[in-house]
Amino acid sequence: MLKIDNLVVSYGGIEALKGVSLQVPEGKIVTLIGANGAGKSTLLRSIIGLVKAGSGSVTYDDVELLGLNSQKIVEKGITLVPEGRRVFPNLTVAENLQIGAYMRNDKQGIAEDMKKVYDLFPRLEERSWQMAGTLSGGEQQMLAVGRALMSRPKLMMMDEPSLGLAPLVIKDIFSIIERINKQGVTILLIEQNANMALKVADLAYVLETGRITMTGTGKELLENPDVKAAYLGTSKKK
Repeated sequence: MLKIDNLVVSYGGIEALKGVSLQVPEGKIVTLIGANGAGKSTLLRSIIGLVKAGSGSVTYDDVELLGLNSQKIVEKGITLVPEGRRVFPNLTVAENLQIGAYMRNDKQGIAEDMKKVYDLFPRLEERSWQMAGTLSGGEQQMLAVGRALMSRPKLMMMDEPSLGLAPLVIKDIFSIIERINKQGVTILLIEQNANMALKVADLAYVLETGRITMTGTGKELLENPDVKAAYLGTSKKK
């Protein structure tokens, strides 16, 4: 579905991505783990058209995305849930969701999708007329995910969805990620909580200083001693 081939991205002469290649198969949850500064967010921003790539290829259903603007990429069925939620604090929950459907004009379909989002996140329905800026961190994350769903994505990219959230809320967010995937949405997930991310992943990659250094199923990487030592807080056995 999504194929990245030898992607190079530079900031001011420094290569943030140094020839990254990976695939996101349709219908799967794919996780990308790595330390801060490894280039994870840069990769997502390159896919969605917010960062210009120096070279390489990003294809989605065999269509080249590099060079397209973000709106065209969203129209192809790709959406990004950004790091830090980025909800509109002075708009209501309902207004934030409606913004997610800004490229659509099918009123009935939008209303149906609002109901689906509220079914997924009952708390958002309870707070539909509340200003988004007054929601808790977990509720704002739910709103950011719901807003992304309003564009009817085929591929949802998520940048650090658990950042700054309490452990119980994180568990809820990952449960919702799995439910969204079961509804037919492919997920590309960037997450510092490597343990949770690898548990839900069908396929996983490790990104270190702009290069993919490891790949495997989520289960394989969970059991890998190098991954355990670097990302799961477990010492390697001597």
